[in-house]
Amino acid sequence: QVQLVESGGGLVQPGGSMTLSCVSSGFTFSSTAMMWYRQAPGKERELVARISNTGGSTNYADSVKGRFTISRDNAENTVYLQMNSLKPEDTAVYYCNTVLARYTGHWSYIDYWGNGTLVTVSS
Repeated sequence: QVQLVESGGGLVQPGGSMTLSCVSSGFTFSSTAMMWYRQAPGKERELVARISNTGGSTNYADSVKGRFTISRDNAENTVYLQMNSLKPEDTAVYYCNTVLARYTGHWSYIDYWGNGTLVTVSS
């Protein structure tokens, strides 16, 4: 079955850096785009970054552009989020996500999520 397991969260001071990892299994990782989302307390979940299956195309939310970098290692079935110049407003639970087409009598697209990893930016 599909599994997404995030790691790397924790407490970091403003201006600091942190790298999140998401190890994936149960699907053909190299054929699938991957996303990082985050959800801050009391707010809706938002898309942070997306990377194409080859890694040749990336997209970022305006709030993290120039500070965060998404990357992937298809040999290790892992997607990363390098976060620099962290701000208190980056505090959130960060989730790894992918969308896969599944046939259960008809074709549909299903969202798969990890359990999330908490990033707290505070002095």
